[in-house]
Amino acid sequence: MKDEGPAVEGPGRYRHLVEHIQDAVVEFELVDGEPVVREVNEAFEDVFGYQTARLLDEPLNDWIVPDWQHEEAMALDERTADGEINYRRVTRETASGLREFLYRGIPYEDPTTETDGFAVYTELSEITRKERRLQVMNRVLRHNLRNDTNLILAHTTRLLAELDEQTEEVTETAAIIEKAAHDLEALTEEVTDVRRILSAPEATDAVIDCVPLLQQIANRHRERSPMVEFRTDLPESLPVRANRNLDLAVDQLVDNAIAHNCAAEPRVRIAAAESDANGWASLRVDDNGPLIPATETDVITGEAEISATRHGSGLGLWLVKWSVDHFGGELSFATSEMGGNSVRIRLPRGE
Repeated sequence: MKDEGPAVEGPGRYRHLVEHIQDAVVEFELVDGEPVVREVNEAFEDVFGYQTARLLDEPLNDWIVPDWQHEEAMALDERTADGEINYRRVTRETASGLREFLYRGIPYEDPTTETDGFAVYTELSEITRKERRLQVMNRVLRHNLRNDTNLILAHTTRLLAELDEQTEEVTETAAIIEKAAHDLEALTEEVTDVRRILSAPEATDAVIDCVPLLQQIANRHRERSPMVEFRTDLPESLPVRANRNLDLAVDQLVDNAIAHNCAAEPRVRIAAAESDANGWASLRVDDNGPLIPATETDVITGEAEISATRHGSGLGLWLVKWSVDHFGGELSFATSEMGGNSVRIRLPRGE
């Protein structure tokens, strides 16, 4: 469409470049302020998993923008319509789930074409995941293991010095040592689970009915923690794109809801339903315990950078986050109707 007359050489070179770069590129026309696909390159098909024939003349946002992020996309489109270049890190929906991209929106004015702009997507998901996983493993393991080891050494020395006199202080010291040892043991188990998650292949092609799995988790914890009131709000069936590692993720959330709940009558609810976003399912674990500090959740969701003081207090929530990432889903935190935590996992629906 751009190779007419004397301009053949220039546009032809650009067309050759667009077709062979590894970034996903979309040429779009703004129709009533909404980008409509006019052409995509082969990399877009490979990265997003959608065939060109299905996308042509379709609203781009309907295909790749998650329902809950349409306002963000509309703001970017308005900037493009005003002739401004966009440059932003975004989450977009592919045929196999959510992925993270560096997005560049480039306006283009040419009355001879139907193109108003270009959207260029550079995939960051795998780079970001590996980077953050290494940072977390390094920070959490070094911080927690060092601190707990120091506790054991210091209090063991103190205990040995007091062994001849079985005072309240000796008993308290022994309890501190025991707790630190248990914490180290739990951390070691979490590391094993994390290794299992990270070494597993992507689970985007696997489908599992999450309802029996969630029922099993609820029944398991009812037996372990009879003092906790458990409720479930589940449909008869809800297939999602995930594998049995989903058990590890949800079980960890329920563990957290119980272990950190200091309410006189602790309550936990496990719920699942079709999401208000088309093609998605929503799984929730709600409780009436104290809220997880924002310093923890912001790092997990990527809203805050990992640092020496902000890295999460353990690997439990990271295990959940990485599991959900493997399924092409999203993890989010809110306040439950009971006043405690509401942790939601969004997963692509399974056929």
